[in-house]
Amino acid sequence: MATISDVARMAGVSTSTVSHVINGTRPVREETRTRVEEAVQATGYRRDSLARALRRSRTDSVGLILTDVSEPAFAAMARGVEREAMGAGLTVLLANSGEDPELEARALEVLAERRVDGLIVAPVARSHRDAITAVIDQGTPVVLIDRLGGAKADQVGVENTAPMRELVLHLVERHGHRRIALAAGDTAVPTIAERRRGYLEALDEAGIDVDDTLIVTGSGRADDTRARMTDVLRERAPSAVVAASTETAVGVLAAAKSLGVTPPEDFAFATFDGFPHTDLFRPGITEVVQPAHEVGATAMELLLSRIDGSLTTRPRTIRLEPEITYRESCGCPAA
Repeated sequence: MATISDVARMAGVSTSTVSHVINGTRPVREETRTRVEEAVQATGYRRDSLARALRRSRTDSVGLILTDVSEPAFAAMARGVEREAMGAGLTVLLANSGEDPELEARALEVLAERRVDGLIVAPVARSHRDAITAVIDQGTPVVLIDRLGGAKADQVGVENTAPMRELVLHLVERHGHRRIALAAGDTAVPTIAERRRGYLEALDEAGIDVDDTLIVTGSGRADDTRARMTDVLRERAPSAVVAASTETAVGVLAAAKSLGVTPPEDFAFATFDGFPHTDLFRPGITEVVQPAHEVGATAMELLLSRIDGSLTTRPRTIRLEPEITYRESCGCPAA
C-alpha cells in the first residue's frame, strides 16, 4: 500500500505539503498541488482515515439504532439522519434492534467500542435504559428519536396525544361514530401509550364510556393484530377502527379482508402513520402523517451541535407536529 512518503518522493515535495494538499489545511501553489494530485493518482495512495481520526480523537462516524428500519417512518428518519450526516462529512453506522432489548444493548456496546462520535437511538419498548445511560456517562452524545422519555438525553419526536384525540373526535363529531375500536399494539412503547391516551381523551370529551374490549393491545406486529382484530370485528362490531401504527393498520386491514368486510362500507378506518403513497389506495386511507424525515434530520442536527460543542445546555426535547389527512376510508368524500 502506497504511503504519504511515496507520494512526497514522486512529487518532489515534503510529506507535510502532501498532507496540506490532501486535507486542505493550508494553501499550496497550484503547480505544486497538481504534482501532488498526479502523484496520488499514480501511486494509488489512500488516506488512512482511521489513523487521522485517532489523532483528532474523532472517528467521523455516528451510530443509528432503530427498532425496525423496514418500517416506513423509521426508514424516512434514517434518510433524514443520513442526509445531515453526509453534509457534515460523517458516516452513519446503522444497527437494527428488532424490538429486542438485548440486541439494543449489544448494538450500543459495539458502536461505543467503535468510538462513534455520537449516537441516535429509537429505544425498544422495554429498553435497558441503563445501557443508554452508561454510554452517555462515558461522554458519548446521545439523541433519542421517536420514543421519548426515560434517559437524560436530547430527544426528538412528534406530538402523539393531540393528533390521535383530534382523529377520534373527527369520527365522532363528523361521522357520528360511538363504537370506535383502537388497534393499539404494544402500549409499553411510549409513542403507542401516548396515542392510546389521545384515544381515551377523545372518548371522555365526547361522553363515550370506554369499552376495554374494543382496545386491542399485544405485540403490535401485523400478524398478532390481525388475529386479535378478527375477533373484535366479528364479535364486537365496531362502527369505526383507528390503528396506532403502520403495523397495526396492516393487521386491521388483513383481518377485514379475511372476514370479507371493507372500509368505509362496513366500518370507518383511520391510522396513525400510514403507507407510502397512501393517496393512491382505494379507498384513500385517512392517516396521521408524522414528519419522519424531519425528525431524523433534526436529531442529527442536534447531535452535531453536541459533538462540536456548540450546544452545552441541558438536554432538549423537540416535538414536531404531524399532519392529518382525511380521506374516504373514514367516510370523507374523495379529494
